Amino acid sequence: MLDIKITRTTCPKEKPQDESKLGFGKKFTDHMFVMDYTEGEGWHDARIVPYAPFQLDPATVVFHYAQEIFEGMKAYRTADDTIQLFRPECNAKRMQDSADRLCIPKIPVEDYIQAVEALVDVERDWVPHSDGASLYIRPFVFANDVGLGVHASKHYIFCIICAPSGAYYAEGINPVRIYVEDEYIRAAPGLTGFTKCGGNYAASIKAGELAEEQGYAQVLWLDGVHRKYIDEVGAMNVFFVVDGEIITPSLDRGCILGGITRKSCIELLRHMGYKVTERDIEIGELVKAYDEGKFDEAFGSGTAAVISPIGELKYGDKHMTINGGKIGPISQKLYDTLTGIQWGKLPDEFGWTVKID
Repeated sequence: MLDIKITRTTCPKEKPQDESKLGFGKKFTDHMFVMDYTEGEGWHDARIVPYAPFQLDPATVVFHYAQEIFEGMKAYRTADDTIQLFRPECNAKRMQDSADRLCIPKIPVEDYIQAVEALVDVERDWVPHSDGASLYIRPFVFANDVGLGVHASKHYIFCIICAPSGAYYAEGINPVRIYVEDEYIRAAPGLTGFTKCGGNYAASIKAGELAEEQGYAQVLWLDGVHRKYIDEVGAMNVFFVVDGEIITPSLDRGCILGGITRKSCIELLRHMGYKVTERDIEIGELVKAYDEGKFDEAFGSGTAAVISPIGELKYGDKHMTINGGKIGPISQKLYDTLTGIQWGKLPDEFGWTVKID
């Protein structure tokens, strides 16, 4: 168990007065969790301190070689004023997978969860009270050796920051328009697509900018080898309902982030009796299903957006309007069930929530 030292701020920030205008990741809480790693000593000096900038040398290796990873989680306030997390052990294990690929020392699952719980407990007054708003939690690790040269660092910092947040997309639960990218790629087998590292997101910005210029909210990525198999949306995993079957891209090629919301959606849908298939999906298969009137619904899943229905896909010159541009029944049912469990409005039959005492 970590021995976490807590130093509370003497200058607390003003908390948001209008939670309908929180946005996403715009305002940060009073404190942050920090822990250091030194080769030969391991992780040490766990502490919660006032939120403040890091002082880093210009030659700190993360600036030059991008050895860093991160996670995304939320804390929710229930109707009885309890604060709870959603499947934190899954985030902890995924961060270990990312750490292994990026040659970063792993943080034990129990230490990760303890750190998150401790910080959220200190910041519990920052957890929003309004429906649909939550405290977004961003754990991250970066290399902080000083010196140029491409090799694994001997020193790292693990930090957790929090931001009270509203809807990820301005559209909220309304369907978003998605642009299918067939020139740029996000990942390929053997690379880091299955990890949550900043380089994946940096490589996606160009295509995202081009999509936004055409009025689309996000990019749907195709695979990096054949440019025909669907990977994921920029900030979400993706699901399609075709002729009554729910299909989502398989994780087997190692190019897709294994989302915790994705995992929960699959488990929930199967529990509800739906047929869910994880497999490779060709973009041409969706076009054919659309032309035959069998493309019933599409939605993304992720911690930030939870469920984001897709109202339109644009692939080349093909504009596919899905379910009349409206949220579909499966998307709505998933959103209501997941958020119901997360905010404590529905019973948690699966043991997914963890209360912060």
